[in-house]
Amino acid sequence: MRSVVDWILLTVSLSLLSTVHHSFANPRTVFQSLSGSDKYLTTDELWFNQTLDHYSPYDHRRFRQRYYEYLDYFRAPDGPIFLLICGESSCNGIANDYISVLAKKFGAAVVSLEHRYYGKSSPFDSLVTENLRYLSSKQALFDLAVFRQYYQDALNHKLNRTNVENPWFFFGVSYPGALSAWFRLKFPHLTCGSLASSAVVLSVYNFTEFDRQIGESAGPECKAALQEATRLVEERLESNKIAVKMLFGADELEIDGDFLYFLADAAVIAFQYGNPDVLCTPLVKANKAGENLVDAYAKYVKEYYLGSFGVSVQTYNQKHLKETALTEDSSDRLWWFQVCTEVAYFQVASSNDSIRSSKVDARYHLDLCKNVFGGDIYPEVDATNIYYGGTKIAGSKIVFTNGSQDPWRHASKQISTPDMPSYLISCHNCGHGTDLRGCPQSPLNLEGIHCLFSYYTSIKVWYLGIGFLQCQNFEFLETDVAARIFLSSHDFTKLVVMHFDKLLDSISVQNLELSLKHHGFLSQAMPRTALLLK
Repeated sequence: MRSVVDWILLTVSLSLLSTVHHSFANPRTVFQSLSGSDKYLTTDELWFNQTLDHYSPYDHRRFRQRYYEYLDYFRAPDGPIFLLICGESSCNGIANDYISVLAKKFGAAVVSLEHRYYGKSSPFDSLVTENLRYLSSKQALFDLAVFRQYYQDALNHKLNRTNVENPWFFFGVSYPGALSAWFRLKFPHLTCGSLASSAVVLSVYNFTEFDRQIGESAGPECKAALQEATRLVEERLESNKIAVKMLFGADELEIDGDFLYFLADAAVIAFQYGNPDVLCTPLVKANKAGENLVDAYAKYVKEYYLGSFGVSVQTYNQKHLKETALTEDSSDRLWWFQVCTEVAYFQVASSNDSIRSSKVDARYHLDLCKNVFGGDIYPEVDATNIYYGGTKIAGSKIVFTNGSQDPWRHASKQISTPDMPSYLISCHNCGHGTDLRGCPQSPLNLEGIHCLFSYYTSIKVWYLGIGFLQCQNFEFLETDVAARIFLSSHDFTKLVVMHFDKLLDSISVQNLELSLKHHGFLSQAMPRTALLLK
């Protein structure tokens, strides 16, 4: 059993993690630019031959699929194996983040499989619509299952043994979070449990809750400024569309709907990834001072969204999305194909009080799908939800987490069930995957530390993880936990930061209790929150 302090300090380490997801900006590309090439555990590529069509008894074609492994922390021969699911973009290595911390704690091997079609794992050189028929979450789940068996067999061969199963634990954030949950649902015999962070398990046709959450997260003043900026941009589009598009550095977007989608996404990113003040502070200030709101918004878009955040305007250009040659930028087309066939997530304006333009509606999305992929392509949302269960997923040993300000949480499971707990982490900038990446502020900033240490629910999540990794039945006993008390203390966060290295080696709850009592943080023994393994 791990102590409370182990998991408190694990949470501190998560502050450097940054995981992102489409809104429809390319997620992993942004992640890599934020992380830097020196933040990988490994970038050494490995390959194996994957089945192209898992559902056909006649088609035996295969393609080369890229994966990575990191064994420096592996406690041979019986250590667990952590599978980090790569998602809807190129997978360029295993990031040196929370997986590294967990692997070191548990003596785990870490492996990561690139999603079919993305990066270097494409079955075809041409991405014409006909060749995309094997791109789906269902095929991707089978890829994970086949890879899991392949890797386990290879490990057994390396260790000169047969028919031995290491404990496997699956991790994913966002769409990979959904894959993590769905894998546990469809292949429960192949994993001891799954972490599904900000997991978008519910396919949604008209995703109006997305825009409503942006308004709620923005607050009254910022919401009003964003709505006024949208209205003014729409006016300028009617009078001089070339000039207004050039103002935002997006004159290549000839279709007005693409441009308006681009502007909506630029605002979304600030809330989705926990930096609302970067957007709201200048807009509210400009609005109050009677300054030009469009200019203020354009400055934010160019300096932050296109600049610091690193999004490319071409991501929104339907001409770019129609390109069928396999390139480094093909993930935009590939993800839209999954959107247009399986999950939709159409981020449309609500009927009233919306932030995004009313022109970003279902018709815009359907026209995009038809224009880019041709024919009668249509997202089979109902079929997807019937197959996986949506938010009524009937799985077990799956932990769901969401950030309070993340608009994607409305496509995730937010209600706990006995064997599938769901935790909502609330704070001013708790966005997408916030339980694993921490708050955006510096970890040395007191406000940021306080935010990190409010993640009481995340500590419970990782306690549950121990039961998963050991593949045993477990019972989680929750009392009036002292963790909830001391995690909200600024003084306690100072104590942890000052004594981080010493606390990292602490292995018992008793030692933590004595330390807290010595420093005056507890006047009596800490009530236990225990994970009892049967």
